[in-house]
Amino acid sequence: MNSRSLTVYMVLAFALVVVLANTLFVVDQRQQAVVVRLGEPVRVIHAPTQGSGAGLNFKTPFMENVIKFDRRNLALEAEQEEILASDEKRLVVDAFLRYRISDPLQYYRTLRDENTAKDRLERLVNSSLRQVLGSATEGDIISGRRAELMQQSKLDVAQRAKASRLGIEVIDLRIKRADFPAANQPFVYQRMQTQRKQIAAQNRAEGEQQKREIIAGADKDVAITLAQAQQIGETTRGEGDALRTRIFAQSFGRDPAFASFYRSMQAYEQGLGQGDTTLVLSPDSAFFKYFQYGPTGGGRR
Repeated sequence: MNSRSLTVYMVLAFALVVVLANTLFVVDQRQQAVVVRLGEPVRVIHAPTQGSGAGLNFKTPFMENVIKFDRRNLALEAEQEEILASDEKRLVVDAFLRYRISDPLQYYRTLRDENTAKDRLERLVNSSLRQVLGSATEGDIISGRRAELMQQSKLDVAQRAKASRLGIEVIDLRIKRADFPAANQPFVYQRMQTQRKQIAAQNRAEGEQQKREIIAGADKDVAITLAQAQQIGETTRGEGDALRTRIFAQSFGRDPAFASFYRSMQAYEQGLGQGDTTLVLSPDSAFFKYFQYGPTGGGRR
């Protein structure tokens, strides 16, 4: 084989490689592709509505081009947007959007590429947030109705995307952060601190009032309990004294001499029980009669 024939074969082999390179292409499982013929999209490979299509595919060489898009969920981080709430409060809002390309042909016809899509969607999200959040108050946006407002914004963006024929499906829209502008933060924080101090002072006053009421109630319960106990004690003591008196009366009525003797013994106990009592009495005093006479008072022992 001469050099000329070898050159021809090499040229043919190179041409075949070039043709095959422009004919064969691979679509990954995570991708979908739009085949464009002379600038006009003609078909989609491995679209979300298709069950298969990933892998090795063919196209007309030199006439058709393949543009690949991500088949997975995509994220868009919108830039900060200053929102004027319905109560005239300004808030800086950070939001993010989750979406997927549901119609690659329409997506390509309307947006062409991902950079254009991100710019269009970001403007769409910011416009929707201004409209939805602008009808709510600061408290609703920060905490009160945040989930409800996000759902409204999501539906609004989805309707706008559908009306604009963007070929996307909105999955979720969330606010990452809603804060006050840097210039307003010191005044807002000062106002919040004042409000919290007022609430704290009110809570302390209510707590002090409740404490006083509890202490007064406890003192009242103690006084009532002591009074009832004293009343019961006095009643019981009175009943005991009455019983004792009745028993003594019965006993003394049966034996007057024993009664006189018993009372004298009580007088001795009270008068001489301490051991340091001095009594100045005559020897024949009636106080000591039981030291000289028997219990009946008659006869010397």
